[in-house]
Amino acid sequence: MDRDEPISIDGFPRAILHMDADAFFAAVEEALDPSLRGKPVVTGQERGIIACANYEAKARGVKRGIPLFQAKKLCPGLVIVPSDYEAYGLYSRRMFNILREFTPDVEEYSIDEAFADITGLRRVHGASYEEIALRIQARIEKELGITVSIGLSLSKALAKLCSKFRKPRGFTAVCGRHIHLLLGKTPLEKVWGFGPNTSELLRKNGLKTALDYVRRPEAWAARLLHKPGRELWNELRGVPVWKVQAGGSGAPRYSVISSKTFTPASSDGAFVYGRLVRNAEAAFARIRRNRLRAGCLGVVLRRQDFSHDGVEARLSRATSSVMEAMPAIRKMFEDAYRPDTPYRSTLMLLGGLENEGAEQMDFFEDRPRIENLRRATDAVDEINRRFGRMAIGSGAMLDIARAPESDREEAPVRRGLLMGGEDACRRLGIPRWTMIV
Repeated sequence: MDRDEPISIDGFPRAILHMDADAFFAAVEEALDPSLRGKPVVTGQERGIIACANYEAKARGVKRGIPLFQAKKLCPGLVIVPSDYEAYGLYSRRMFNILREFTPDVEEYSIDEAFADITGLRRVHGASYEEIALRIQARIEKELGITVSIGLSLSKALAKLCSKFRKPRGFTAVCGRHIHLLLGKTPLEKVWGFGPNTSELLRKNGLKTALDYVRRPEAWAARLLHKPGRELWNELRGVPVWKVQAGGSGAPRYSVISSKTFTPASSDGAFVYGRLVRNAEAAFARIRRNRLRAGCLGVVLRRQDFSHDGVEARLSRATSSVMEAMPAIRKMFEDAYRPDTPYRSTLMLLGGLENEGAEQMDFFEDRPRIENLRRATDAVDEINRRFGRMAIGSGAMLDIARAPESDREEAPVRRGLLMGGEDACRRLGIPRWTMIV
């Protein structure tokens, strides 16, 4: 088949949009404090590594994941701020709400990414699909003071490729008859779904670009990469297989992870365990909000040198109660923890997720104990709902208070500027802006 021959001659039989915020955390900090605009700004002061860098910082070689001391050498005038996840969450919610004003079919893929299906809405908005996407982009920049890049095409995989094509403030729309042009410019490693190992396998089979992949027969893709390979082959050809999963923030589909870095690193076992328990409390609270239960657990303890120890375990029965899972969490911690070893972060993973309604009772399980734990968990959730997140929790978290002070523990500005009626736990759902007069 000629490489210049179109894959499809259709325009937009489906119109799938992918929105990706540009340097989201840093952009929110600039929106809240306009004096930061034009300066190289990064977030992650509390972690000791870069969580997000704006484009001015990226132009000087600063990127996500590098240590702060290295970033300062690369960029002496670097502005480092603590991460304000409360503000990022508020901006994320407003950004997705703007998107929902144009279409109800919105899938929140991450805190700064979303897919949307705008098929059939041209008459509703009196505009082409491209104009609808540009209106969304303009509304977000005008109302929130941040920029987003948008990709528009026939499937989720293609839309995500398009949004990455031009950043920041980019817009790329690829209709059916131009898919081959986009794929011909896309190396294998840039395809959503192709990891390093898959890309190397495809290269060994003589492929270099995404276009090379879709020019092979579908049966060949299925033999080499099985069902995921077949699905992605169709997605890249403009045949949508992965549907836009609308419905609020969306329940996590595969796993929930809660992680926190603390400074300085600590070899105090009680303190490190308290940090892990705090992560566990947060992770289990999230799956309860989404009416899910976890069937397996994962614990990771990251050492000061960034190496780590991890342990996984499968529960005898899926649960949404951290109290029910605590004996397993304690055992996993003891298996992973190494005395006299300084640790810098803990991570809790909940996997094997299933809907609460899928619970099946075991004839030999201790139902009175399970019901008592469930009632206790409901009471904890009600107290935290009324008096603020983590108002009550496991006693192991008391050891966190023994942490020594660090210059990285500086809190975001918003936490020190409480409004009337607010306290450390009960907060209004609005950010606090810095006004320049």
